[in-house]
Amino acid sequence: MSFGNHIIQLNDTREMPLLGLGAYKTLDDTELKQGILEAFSCGYHLIDTASFYKNEEGIGRAIKALSIPRSELFITTKLWNTAQRIGNIEDSFYRSLERLGLDYLDLYLIHWPVPGCFCNTWQVFEKLQSSGVIKSIGVSNFSIHDLELLKEASDITPAVNQIEMHPLFQNPELISYCQTNGIAIQAYAPLARGAYANSPLMIEIGKQHQKTPAQIGLRWLVQQNISVIPKSGQKNHIEENSKIFDFSLTEEEMSAISAMNTGQRITGVPEDMVPYL
Repeated sequence: MSFGNHIIQLNDTREMPLLGLGAYKTLDDTELKQGILEAFSCGYHLIDTASFYKNEEGIGRAIKALSIPRSELFITTKLWNTAQRIGNIEDSFYRSLERLGLDYLDLYLIHWPVPGCFCNTWQVFEKLQSSGVIKSIGVSNFSIHDLELLKEASDITPAVNQIEMHPLFQNPELISYCQTNGIAIQAYAPLARGAYANSPLMIEIGKQHQKTPAQIGLRWLVQQNISVIPKSGQKNHIEENSKIFDFSLTEEEMSAISAMNTGQRITGVPEDMVPYL
C-alpha cells in the first residue's frame, strides 16, 4: 500500500487516503476516464462510487487504463437500499466487483441505514470481509442512533461513516461520536456544490493563504482528520482540490469557519428514506 503521507488510520489497521475523487452522477465514459487519469496524476489514490451511481463499469474501464499497481488504488463502492430490502446483498456486491473489474474492494459501505435491514446487512458485510474480498467495511449517512443499533448487533465497528459535511452542514455531535468510537469520517459534498464559494469569510481566509474558498473548505475538513471526496470532472478543479496539504489554517481561522454552520444540507435524501430521517 502506498498512499503517501496524507492518510487516515482506520480502526481495522488499514489506511485510507484523506483525499479522493467523488464520482456521483458522472456517467460519461470519456469524462470518467479523463477525470480519473487527471486525479491520479495529481496524487489522488481514492475513487468513490456506488451501485446507485450507475457508473461502476466506466470506472472499471478507467482503472484498467491507469495501468498502475492495484495496491496504489483505494476503491470504494456502496450497497443500495433495494438490495438491503430484498436481502440481495452478496449478489449485489459481486455484481459491483465484476462491473469494476476488481478482485477485491478496499471499502464497501451500506449506502443508507434502511430500518429493519441494516443490522442484517452488516452481518453479510462481515462475512464478505472475512473472506478477503473486502478489505474494510463501513457505512454512509448513519446517525448516532443507527450506529448505536449496529453496536448492539455486532462487535465489529464500522471503519468509516461517509456523510455530508462542509462548513454549512457540520453535525458536530455525530463527528464527536464517531471520532470517539474510532470511526473515521469521510465527507461527501465537501464543497457544498459551491454554496460557500462566495462567502466573504472564506474569500478573506483564502487571500491570507493564496488559496480559493474551495481549498480553504477542504483544508478545514482534512485538518480535522476528515477524509474528503470532492467531485469534479474538470482538470483545473481536480488539480486545485489536490493542493490542500501545503498550508495550515490557524486556530482562529478554524473556529471562524466552524461558526458558519447553518445546518444547510445540500444533497437530497432518497424518497424511500425520507420517512425515517
